[in-house]
Amino acid sequence: MWSNISAAPFLLTGFPGLEILHPWISLGFFIIYVFILLGNGTLLFLIREDHTLHEPMYYFLAILAATDLGVTLTTMPTVLGVLWLDHREISQGACYFQAYLIHSLSIVESGVLLVMAYDRFIAIRNPLRYTSILTNAKVVKLGLGVLMRGFTLIVPIIITLSGFPYCRSHVLSHAFCLHQDVIKLACADTTFNRLYPIALVSLTGFLDSMLILISYILILKTVMGIASGKEQAKALNTCVSHISSALVFYVTVIGLTLIHRFGKYVPQVAHVIMSYVYFLFPPFVNPITYSVKTKQIQNAINRFFSFHRI
Repeated sequence: MWSNISAAPFLLTGFPGLEILHPWISLGFFIIYVFILLGNGTLLFLIREDHTLHEPMYYFLAILAATDLGVTLTTMPTVLGVLWLDHREISQGACYFQAYLIHSLSIVESGVLLVMAYDRFIAIRNPLRYTSILTNAKVVKLGLGVLMRGFTLIVPIIITLSGFPYCRSHVLSHAFCLHQDVIKLACADTTFNRLYPIALVSLTGFLDSMLILISYILILKTVMGIASGKEQAKALNTCVSHISSALVFYVTVIGLTLIHRFGKYVPQVAHVIMSYVYFLFPPFVNPITYSVKTKQIQNAINRFFSFHRI
């Protein structure tokens, strides 16, 4: 009896108390997903096709866009399945795999934002040596390092998660699988799975954000040493898009963490909404930010449409 319960599929949840509105909510989510796919897909296409964007800064931007697409494509099927079709069941294997991808890609995104800060630091501190320091080989190594860090550090908690018995309710509180959500249903000693993520967040998200902050303090110090006000503005303008992306990502991370840790008396729907903000807002905003604030991206878009008008 217990083994049958333990092997049963998990049940995903949409917006508690708002089930009657799920068809309308799903329409809004579908529109947001389409914009995310188009926006990040366009960035990837432009960076691949436009040779003026074949620089380290845009290679890192391509990794960021691909990561945002990965998060979106990982969560979209189950979210729309629950909201559109009321398809709530997800097998345990599929749930663990989805949780693995979601958490891995979150660490990857944090790492990409860090190497993008390093890129801006080199560009402003050593502009004459920029291309000799950030060679294509160095960019590949940094990119692979960020990916390997993200996809290996999550493995231990997913392996232990898959080995736990689940004898309680199998109802999850989101329309996708998160480690912190699944672990609440386990009937075993989950000490490792509760402590490891804390260490992981400290060694990745917190450390990355501190290094990004230090990078920009050094960048600001360098910019303040430039005599021309026009040159100062030009140097800082190259950082605006990255600063916006970093702020959006880390503010939503902090918001989600705070509501999980201290939101015992906050309605469950608030937890759910905050989780969607975390997964949808950065991928939605990043392409807009880079398209509006980065002149080279704007020029690439104009060249593309001018070419196809001829």
